Amino acid sequence: MKLPKKIAVFPLSNFIIFPKTTVPLNIFEPRYIEMVNDCMKSEKLIGMIQPKNTNNKTINPELHQIGCLGKITNLNESEDGRYLIELKGIIRFEINREFDSDKKYRECEVNYETYIKDLNEIKEDIKFSDLELIFKDLKSLFEKRGFIINWKALEKQSLDETINALAMASPFNSEEKQVLLEATSLDLRKNKIAEILSTYTFDEFNNTTLQ
Repeated sequence: MKLPKKIAVFPLSNFIIFPKTTVPLNIFEPRYIEMVNDCMKSEKLIGMIQPKNTNNKTINPELHQIGCLGKITNLNESEDGRYLIELKGIIRFEINREFDSDKKYRECEVNYETYIKDLNEIKEDIKFSDLELIFKDLKSLFEKRGFIINWKALEKQSLDETINALAMASPFNSEEKQVLLEATSLDLRKNKIAEILSTYTFDEFNNTTLQ
């Protein structure tokens, strides 16, 4: 697969996607409907990226440098004109510059050098025992925040899929999620999850049991 240097980007706060993971997206803004239409005519590729300031309501907020390229693998149109798409992560990218464009959505020149290993099929060797404490604390945090996770289904996945799924679905803030996205290896991402969890007060985990 030839990686494009120019991509459409979809800024979405508190949302990250990792390579080899698939997420659903509900597309309803006219400019992103246009973006999906254009992407479907070519390679079906969209760059997911977080804006830096989540409180900034401007139409073109400043973007983080690192995002993830995704490919539309499924598209359905609702009766009211929304698109329900599935996006599969391919490789993370770094923005070089943003193009001036007459399109309603944004386009950037990107490079993939730092994250080229995302394309490898080799899985990193992490033991499930390494995750047990993280799982325990994450389960408690998810419950406290009202998040519902199918833990049995997660435990059937490979460890890299599990770590990335938890990172994407976690009730962490957008800056914390960005740290996880930029972690170059799975082992580093696991350690970053543990570090972030350690900043939450113990009270959040007190007297909580998930079956």
